[in-house]
Amino acid sequence: MPRRGRSNPLALAVLALLAEGPAHPYEMASVMRQRHWQRSIRLNFGSLYSVVEALGHAGMVFPLERVPGAGRPDRTVYAITAAGRSEMRAWLAELLRTRHQEYPQFQAGLALLAHLPPAEARTLLEQRAATLAQEVDGLGSQLETLRRRLPRAVLLESEYELALAEAELAWLRDVLTGDLQWPELEG
Repeated sequence: MPRRGRSNPLALAVLALLAEGPAHPYEMASVMRQRHWQRSIRLNFGSLYSVVEALGHAGMVFPLERVPGAGRPDRTVYAITAAGRSEMRAWLAELLRTRHQEYPQFQAGLALLAHLPPAEARTLLEQRAATLAQEVDGLGSQLETLRRRLPRAVLLESEYELALAEAELAWLRDVLTGDLQWPELEG
C-alpha cells in the first residue's frame, strides 16, 4: 500500500496479525476482539473483507489456501508477503514517530459549545464527567487484572487510553469548578 493508502488502521491490524501467521478474516476478527483492538480500530466484517481484498490487490497479502467448511462456506486463509511485512513496519513506525492531527468528536463539540445555553452546556459536561469517572474506574480495574497476566508491551494501548481518560476527567472537573464566560453570539 503506498503512503497515501495508510489511512485505515484496520489494514495495519490485518498486516500485523498476518505477520504473526496465516489466518482467515473470521479468525482475524476474533483475535482483534480478544485483544480489545475494537476500542481503537473500527472493526466490522464487511470492511474487514474489503481491506483484505485491497491488501491482496496491492500485493501485501495473498490467499494461501482454502479450508473446506463442514456445514459452512469455505474459508480462505491469507498470508503476508515480504512487501506487506515491510509496509506494516514502515506504517507502524510512522504512526509511532509522527504526531498527526486528529479530529475527535468531543473537541468539535467543545469548539461549538458556546452555541448552547450555559446551564445546558454545564449539565452536558457534568454528565460526561460522571460517565468518564465510571470509565476510568473500569479501565483501571481492567488494566490491573491484565497486568497480572500480560507483558507491558501489549498493555501500552490500555495504559494510554486510561491516561487520556484520567487527564480528560481532571480537565473537565477543573472546567466545571471554574467560571465559564459566555460570548455574545448574534442570533
